[in-house]
Amino acid sequence: MQAGDGARGEGTAGSDDAAGEAHGGVSGAAPPDSPALAFEDVACTFVSRDDPGQRYAALRGVTLRIAPGEFVSVVGPTGCGKSTLLNVGAGLLEPSAGRVEVFGRPLEGINARAGYMFQADALMPWRSALANVTAGLQFRGVPAAEARSRGEAWLARVGLTGFGERYPHQLSGGMRKRVALAQTLILDPDIILMDEPFSALDIQTRQLMENEVLELWAARRKAVLFITHDLDEAIAMSDRVVVLSAGPGSHPIGEFAVELPRPRDVIEIRTRPGFLDLHERIWSVLREEVLEGYAQQRRAA
Repeated sequence: MQAGDGARGEGTAGSDDAAGEAHGGVSGAAPPDSPALAFEDVACTFVSRDDPGQRYAALRGVTLRIAPGEFVSVVGPTGCGKSTLLNVGAGLLEPSAGRVEVFGRPLEGINARAGYMFQADALMPWRSALANVTAGLQFRGVPAAEARSRGEAWLARVGLTGFGERYPHQLSGGMRKRVALAQTLILDPDIILMDEPFSALDIQTRQLMENEVLELWAARRKAVLFITHDLDEAIAMSDRVVVLSAGPGSHPIGEFAVELPRPRDVIEIRTRPGFLDLHERIWSVLREEVLEGYAQQRRAA
């Protein structure tokens, strides 16, 4: 399938001071107190490559706003359009209807105020860990010495001091995720988009990475839109959890505030009564959508 209305090429959106001043991909004056990222009645329809007469509505009528500094997770059944939503927010995919706003300004093209952390490793195998982390700075013309200094500082922040000269194939899965995290955050984006970034990790490494992300987020309080299949992960990390319906035409069917105290340890917080109560409430909404999504996959097989 291909996007029927202006799919853009793959890439990673990011921002630095220059991009922030120019507001790349964003036009107009920013109203005060605007959401960091807003989807307003967004729809996204795909057209079949083999039969242009066949269309599939991945998203329909999606309205979702993420405030500056807010951590929002989106959960939903497999294939419901969660990653499509993230790609629309990154400016990698143009919506078929509706609009996307970044700090109150219409998004046009790539979202230059966002950093995108993919589900799969997006590291360049021919570059060392340090060279991967500093790639975005180099592409923006930051002097080599400054880029190296900032890259080494970020490797230290994610616990990889001394690993800068190693290549991706010499690193564990968790280490590669740390490199990818540093690669995203070194550009100091105002919005962080994360597409199931820890789904391939073992449970122990995953929990360590979740806590590291929370610690880094707490220090800088950027807006985060986090896609996950794991309801426990969504609750443990977020200020708010949004549930998407099964497709076609997926859209939000529930929003739940997470009022658990911060700072949080993702292991310890799961034992709190408030966590268990909230999990039950969200699952009561999510369960039927998961079953419907599973049934659709079986019918399509």
